[in-house]
Amino acid sequence: MELLWKLIVLLSLVEYLTGSGVLLRPVFTKQPGSVVFPIQPGENRREVVFSCEAQGHPPPFYRWMLNDSFILPMPGSRFSLMGGNLHITNLNKDEDVGIYQCFASNPFGTIISREASLHVAYLENFKTQRRNPVRVREGQGVVLLCGPPPHSGELTFTWIFNEYPSFVVQDTRRFVSQKTGNLYIAKVEPSDVGNYTCVVTNMVTKSSVKGPPSPLVLRLDGVMGEYEPKIEVQFPEVVPVAKSSIVKLECFALGNPVPTISWKRVDGAPFGRKVDLNKASGVLEIPYFQQEDAGMYECMAENSRGRNSVKGKLSFYAPPQLTEKPQDVQKTIDDTLVWECKANAKPKPSYRWLKNGEPLDYMEQDRVQVNNGVLTINNLNLADIGMYQCVAENKHGRIFTNAELRVIAIAPDFSQNLLKTQTLARQGGDVLIECKPRMSPRGVISWRKGNEALRESHRMMVLDNGSLRLSNVTKMDAGIYTCVARNQFGVASSSGSLFVKEATTITSPAGHLDVTVGESIVLPCQVSHDPTLDLKFTWFFNEQVIHFGSQGAYFEKVGGRSAGDIMIRNIQLSHAGKYTCAVQTKVDSVSIATDVVVRGPPGPPLDCQVTEMTETTASLSWRPGLDNHSPLLSYTIQARTPFSLGWQTVATVLELLKGKQFSATVTDLSPWVDYEFRVLATNSVGTGEPSKPSKKNRTKEMLPRVTPARVSGGGGGRSELVITWEPVPEEMQGGPGFGYVVAFRPLGAQGWMQAAVTSPDASRYVFKNETIPPFSPYQVKVGVYNNKGEGPFSPVTTIYSAEEEPSRAPVRLRVRSVSASEVEVTWKPLAWSNSRRRILGYELLYWGEKEKPDAASVVRTEGNKTSVLIRDLEGSSTYYMSLRAYNSAGVGPQSSIVNVTTKKPPPSQAPVKIMWNTSNSKVILRWDQVHALENESEVTGYKVMYSQDKHSRPSVVETNNTSLELSLPTNQDYVIQIKPFSEGGEGISSRQITIPKVEGSIATGAAPKSLGFSAVSLGAVVLTGRMLL
Repeated sequence: MELLWKLIVLLSLVEYLTGSGVLLRPVFTKQPGSVVFPIQPGENRREVVFSCEAQGHPPPFYRWMLNDSFILPMPGSRFSLMGGNLHITNLNKDEDVGIYQCFASNPFGTIISREASLHVAYLENFKTQRRNPVRVREGQGVVLLCGPPPHSGELTFTWIFNEYPSFVVQDTRRFVSQKTGNLYIAKVEPSDVGNYTCVVTNMVTKSSVKGPPSPLVLRLDGVMGEYEPKIEVQFPEVVPVAKSSIVKLECFALGNPVPTISWKRVDGAPFGRKVDLNKASGVLEIPYFQQEDAGMYECMAENSRGRNSVKGKLSFYAPPQLTEKPQDVQKTIDDTLVWECKANAKPKPSYRWLKNGEPLDYMEQDRVQVNNGVLTINNLNLADIGMYQCVAENKHGRIFTNAELRVIAIAPDFSQNLLKTQTLARQGGDVLIECKPRMSPRGVISWRKGNEALRESHRMMVLDNGSLRLSNVTKMDAGIYTCVARNQFGVASSSGSLFVKEATTITSPAGHLDVTVGESIVLPCQVSHDPTLDLKFTWFFNEQVIHFGSQGAYFEKVGGRSAGDIMIRNIQLSHAGKYTCAVQTKVDSVSIATDVVVRGPPGPPLDCQVTEMTETTASLSWRPGLDNHSPLLSYTIQARTPFSLGWQTVATVLELLKGKQFSATVTDLSPWVDYEFRVLATNSVGTGEPSKPSKKNRTKEMLPRVTPARVSGGGGGRSELVITWEPVPEEMQGGPGFGYVVAFRPLGAQGWMQAAVTSPDASRYVFKNETIPPFSPYQVKVGVYNNKGEGPFSPVTTIYSAEEEPSRAPVRLRVRSVSASEVEVTWKPLAWSNSRRRILGYELLYWGEKEKPDAASVVRTEGNKTSVLIRDLEGSSTYYMSLRAYNSAGVGPQSSIVNVTTKKPPPSQAPVKIMWNTSNSKVILRWDQVHALENESEVTGYKVMYSQDKHSRPSVVETNNTSLELSLPTNQDYVIQIKPFSEGGEGISSRQITIPKVEGSIATGAAPKSLGFSAVSLGAVVLTGRMLL
């Protein structure tokens, strides 16, 4: 044994020194899996192989355990090993069934495989060949027993009725239990008489056997009466169900009438979608069973004679599943090992630990401790080396995991943790020089400075981990320091230099700044430091790092190399707080804080609420909000109604609400209106945000105070008096039940007639009475009322009753064609007014020769006008016209119909071949004569229009010739157009031509002949000219 541990130590040392990646411990590459072996009748060759394979150096050897006992393969035995694989020949279904585990071992330890089960599946034949008849009455329930033969493995059951392949079909009356194989008939009918044969199938071996027939015979001594359900198929009181498995609960009852089966959870929880309720076969199936599916379930059988039920509890269980495994670890002598092993299971698992497949030695309880899956080994030594197994188990299973512990013994070594080449320290500060050699077991550490050994003092201390701490460092402490490590395997050392730097100090004083919103300020951070060290400035706002450039451009660095000043531009209320400048070098760090107070407009007042409402006033109260470091000077109250345009400032009993006043009475409100109020506070900086609005409150109702505006009237039909007014706005109505009182009387009369108009939106009242004379003066006024009573009346105004329509038609209607598109109509006017009617104007009706009078166009005139010009008519067309007078009562009779024919249209051709020349101050134009077409009126002359640009109003000259001489200065540009005219009106104008100013005395030109050019081309001219000396 001593030789083995020396070998382990040696190999560990070699591996550490060489960095070898050779795998020494055993590691499984293949583990056994569970086997269900089918045995067919008459089969002789029965061989099973469990696989097990592991890597390791030296190569591992293997052992197997069956049901916690080691298997000893002997020559001629049914068990043999081929590598790590276990071969079982001539399988014995009674002796070889159980749990198998593989052990792989080499000098570094033993590992244990997972558990693998071996089960055999078989199905023997039924022993009996004949069964006695089962005699029942019609209407009685019956159970036919299957009694399956000896077997192993999952079975399914079916029943043959009389002859194959006539199988019993399951429904609400017939049920085949897959637990017992029995056939249940709830209520026997004559058609059920016959032979029944149970067929058993092994789902693993796929073999089937048929039992002996069971005759069902109907008794002749009567029919079974009705009876309540009797549950024959029921499930246990407690059914353990594995996680993620499928559970099927069977429930079936005999009874007359045939019972119905229903299911429910006793706790009232609904079934999930995954639950299959097969009512026809009396099976409740829950796939993928989980913790939330556990609970009490009830099956109820019911018919008209009664009901019965059975209950059973589904309990959830889960074998252990590891959630945290110990990992391979390498430790030094005297170190401490802590391994944690955790598993999920239901019920909770217990834990135990093995070393190399054997239970741990708990004799060393002071050094080896196991607590709820946690293994702790203190003061490790070489004897602790090995393979460890954590076993998590409950009554439903157990699981193993392996991990290796290596304990190494090595001489001191600094190769992976050299002392820092340079260590910087601040003068007057503390410094730690770390010394972390690798060595096992832990040895002795000493220090020296230069060539002299260091002695510990109140300033110099060697810590337990070997590091050196220096306090209150001075310039004299600078130098080369060496850490020396020793144990029984050797000595090693490592050196590094200590440099002492001047301390960093902030020269800017800590302060307190008081600023106003919108200002810009500079926060100083001036520093004195060692010139050989780089500075790093970091600013904090309320202990959060300021990221410059990403906070709305408010913060900006403005300091130099030795200053960390920052500027805050356009400071806001949110910028108030504590600002810290932190300065860091490689040896030290210092900081300074400045408190910034930002004064700004007040914050919104709080808890604005209405305490009392009257008809026209509201009492408010509120609490002050933040003053933002400037005393509150005053408050302003605003109100809003459904009728107002936003928030409006309202009057209060005290015109000025001072800053220490937290209540007020608002005046001049409208009765019976919903109001919201809010409060704004003001200080010396400005007015702040408003408070949250108060809840809506309605003023009390009162008599209406506002009368309708613009009371007027008149018009209407015969014998009517029409009175109109502008409705009173809703916010002025003073309360519910608002309406109008309309009062009227003939001019000069004493008493008033009154009528109530109940609609608050009404704006018109019509009084109709045959005694009302037409166009008679009446005095009217309109009052208001609501549920509180009547309010005031509007001022009295005079209106006229409805007049009569004009009774006569206009005469002497004359029509004259002015042009192809215009005609002039004249007539003799009627008398303007009399005591019964007025003439307000005339309506002229006209329609084309091909149109009906009903489609006539209408032109209406106002006043005593006696003519009208009708435009936009078609040339050479006949039109019919009629005239009638109108007033507010309607229109009068039509005049006689007259007709007129419009003139021929003007020429449709524009003047062409326009030529021009200039001479001194004259412009001479010539163009070709325009000839009218057959259906056009002859040309009677031309209009020449000229202007200095295209946008100014042109001058017009008429001529009967095809030429024209204009006296115009030639030092300017001119735009000219020419169009013909006739008795039918004006024809089409020529294109615009431009005559440019000319420097010489003579110039000629012509308009382009083609009309197809662009606007630019059409505006161009050809110029020829010469200077006359």
